[in-house]
Amino acid sequence: MTRRWVFRTAGAPDREGCLFDRVLSARGLGEARGTGEREGAGSFLHPSLRDLHDPSLIPDLDRAAQRLLGAARARERIVIYGDYDVDGITASTILYHMLLAIEPGADVATYIPHRLEEGYGLNVQAIERLAREGARVVVSVDCGITAVEPACQARCLGLDLIITDHHTPPASMDDLPDAMAVVHPRRPDSTYPFGDLCGAGVAYKLAWRLATLDAGSAKVHDRLRTLLLELLAHAALGAIADVVPLVDENRVFARFGLARIRGSSLPGLGALVDASGLGSERVDSEHVGFALAPRLNACGRLGHAGDALELFTTAGPARAREIARRLCRLNDQRREMQRTIADQATQLAQEAGMTGTDRRTIVLADASWHPGVVGIVCSRLADRFARPTILLHREAEVCTGSGRSIDGFDLHGALAACSGHLIQFGGHRMAAGLKIRTRNLDAFVEAFIAEANRRLTVDDLVLRLHVDCRASLGELTPEVVTRLDTLAPFGRGNPRVAVRLADVRVVSDPERFGRQGSHLSVRVGAGDRQVRLVGWNWARWGERIRAGSRIEAVVTPKISTWNGSARVEPEIRDVRLIDRRA
Repeated sequence: MTRRWVFRTAGAPDREGCLFDRVLSARGLGEARGTGEREGAGSFLHPSLRDLHDPSLIPDLDRAAQRLLGAARARERIVIYGDYDVDGITASTILYHMLLAIEPGADVATYIPHRLEEGYGLNVQAIERLAREGARVVVSVDCGITAVEPACQARCLGLDLIITDHHTPPASMDDLPDAMAVVHPRRPDSTYPFGDLCGAGVAYKLAWRLATLDAGSAKVHDRLRTLLLELLAHAALGAIADVVPLVDENRVFARFGLARIRGSSLPGLGALVDASGLGSERVDSEHVGFALAPRLNACGRLGHAGDALELFTTAGPARAREIARRLCRLNDQRREMQRTIADQATQLAQEAGMTGTDRRTIVLADASWHPGVVGIVCSRLADRFARPTILLHREAEVCTGSGRSIDGFDLHGALAACSGHLIQFGGHRMAAGLKIRTRNLDAFVEAFIAEANRRLTVDDLVLRLHVDCRASLGELTPEVVTRLDTLAPFGRGNPRVAVRLADVRVVSDPERFGRQGSHLSVRVGAGDRQVRLVGWNWARWGERIRAGSRIEAVVTPKISTWNGSARVEPEIRDVRLIDRRA
């Protein structure tokens, strides 16, 4: 598809000054001051744990912490009810370790619903079961904000339900679940200064408040302070895997949490890192997104997420290694399923006219598609075709599936507009889950297409590649690229730096490399400088570029280290031929 290059700010291409300063300007981090520092850049480049906001500012958080602390001390049975994705698993982990660290004899259990048998979130049957088994307090993490019926049943059973969540809340306080506490940074009455926490972030704030309540002061006991620092790793995993914006508090979690993943004293995290082949790596956000998170999600997608939660909570070293190896095997199975579904869905979407401009969304269902895998395929299709995508597993009575969106399209809002066709749905602007009666599928498809056509213009269906600024090859020195890396951790809201090389010459014919020859190495030059560009999965361009051709390219500056030497090897994001040499 056509890819449009869009500069982050209109003035960025023509700004002068060093490349690092031009990138800061493009990202809206302020104007230069006399010291050379930029207004707003200081806290971004040098985040501190002191930048985390007071947990008590989140509505109902103090009430929840007081009830949980009292229950732990009184040995009342507490059940942490989580979601089956990385965010839910890490959120559960954070609360589990904090409660038992405060009160080692506390009666704390965990519960994660089965993705296929129970579906997402709190359900009445699970609440009834937990009550029968002696639970006195149930605290949800990463789910529950729309669980009106389960909350009513909990109250009828005399069960104290505490909801902690970050998904889109009801617009009115009257529509919140009738729970003992509803902890959410974006509740209608909330004045909390940062609304984009993930589920693990909300759980971390609750764990922090539990520690201060236990201490009776803002200064927590050394043992709990050490644990809070350890648990930053899990908050980082949740934030990066859930693709929340890595700004403000999420940037703090990611920056300090990533640094603690490899050296974690909790055996499960170390076992996962080793099984993923990252034992010698400095774990960054890309490692989380492409190695750790998919393995943690795999068991929830193809089986039950209890294994992943056990890995992080109760597993000793030997058991942790066993679980981590199992997660790797499941992830391999998931990837194979994903490829098959993606190929089938792509063909069906094209045949149904859902990749053109008349039908501006993809909505498909198939009986052979695994409901635990369709969400990942949605992301791939949404990225490829630049349109919201919903894929469903079709059964005789009910279709169950997931949706992923594109920037500028509120998926949750669009589903709400079509909710008359749905059994249930939940999520946020960029991702959602849904259930629909099979007999209503065709009507829903047409209604959702109409809603997408109304909300999206043809111009919205063009893939956009955001560029920070122009750069010359001469500027891409190891020192400058290393400085650009101080903008990490990268992710949603803070993507990797992308610069435009306006006119460079291809020095020699590109070379394919990799096990299947799917990657491309392109040596380019300008003036007296030559640099190797690396194109991952760019082999198809090898036939179009020849030695002597002139190209312009958008690249991400990166340092490659090999045999102890470091050199700049930018990664290709996109290429345009200016003059092809036959």
